[in-house]
Amino acid sequence: METNNLKANPYVGDCPSREILNLIGDKWTTLVIGLLDGHTMRFSELRRQIGGISQKMLTQTLRNLERDGLVERTVYAEVPPRVEYALTPLGETLTKPLNALMAWAETHLEAVAEAQETYDRQN
Repeated sequence: METNNLKANPYVGDCPSREILNLIGDKWTTLVIGLLDGHTMRFSELRRQIGGISQKMLTQTLRNLERDGLVERTVYAEVPPRVEYALTPLGETLTKPLNALMAWAETHLEAVAEAQETYDRQN
């Protein structure tokens, strides 16, 4: 599919922009990009810092981010081999909006919890 003349409309079912929104809206993607913001990290460092992520899910997330041009994987010819992950320039463009979303979540955590409790009591 030629993408030069595509008009993005995520409300259309087959629009490629919806796939991108699905990617960046994924909780693991958000957390990986947040950790890589300004840092280069190894797989084990990422896994250690993201509570609850499995090895399989982290691998899948990193592969998807690499495929989409947001993360760069560098393999060093050492024994044992060393692999590091870093944001690409395109990936860096996501840090500001994702940091804003994370800040919103932290700021409004209590208000959302209260709304959930109120809803649950009424239903």
